[in-house]
Amino acid sequence: MSHNALCFELAMGLECTRQIISEKLGRGSRTVDLELEAQIDILRDNKKKYENILKLAQTLATQLFQMVHTQKQLGDAFADLSLKSLELHEEFGYNADTQKLLAKNGETLLGAINFFIASVNTLVNKTIEDTLMTVKQYENARIEYDAYRTDLEELNLGPRDANTLPKIEQSQHLFQIHKEKYDKMRSDVSVKLKFLEENKVKFFLAF
Repeated sequence: MSHNALCFELAMGLECTRQIISEKLGRGSRTVDLELEAQIDILRDNKKKYENILKLAQTLATQLFQMVHTQKQLGDAFADLSLKSLELHEEFGYNADTQKLLAKNGETLLGAINFFIASVNTLVNKTIEDTLMTVKQYENARIEYDAYRTDLEELNLGPRDANTLPKIEQSQHLFQIHKEKYDKMRSDVSVKLKFLEENKVKFFLAF
């Protein structure tokens, strides 16, 4: 990294840090897209709810697996008794067949639950997580944009002379760069949220 590039990165870091502190103290102005931020809040809340569903489904799968395993063992035990207890051959045989049928149906249900778990896991830990990564980039771009917007506003309030004009022009240039980046990230988040909503509906309709 060149000296100029390093200085630029350091300056940008300081501007953003100042913006964050200013916002936390309630003094800095913050650009807010109410509709988009409401959608992001819903996404984060839904992620927690889906994670809970995933946890419950995994618990159910574990319990069902144990139950199916026990039913198979019970079926084998009844089948063994059917062969060794002639007086109760039919009764034990019937019980053995019943347990084996229950186990078979349980395996079918377990397969469906495991497919559901895999799908929810993909939705939560890949699709939603990917969208939240874009949201994080958008939030960082928003901080950068507000930092340079504030810097430009402050310079425009001051005197305009030979010393300040180059600074104002440079600030205007940086502001424009970060405005374009912010607008792009806002658009990217909107697209991903729309895509996620469409896929979420299709996903749950499939079950």
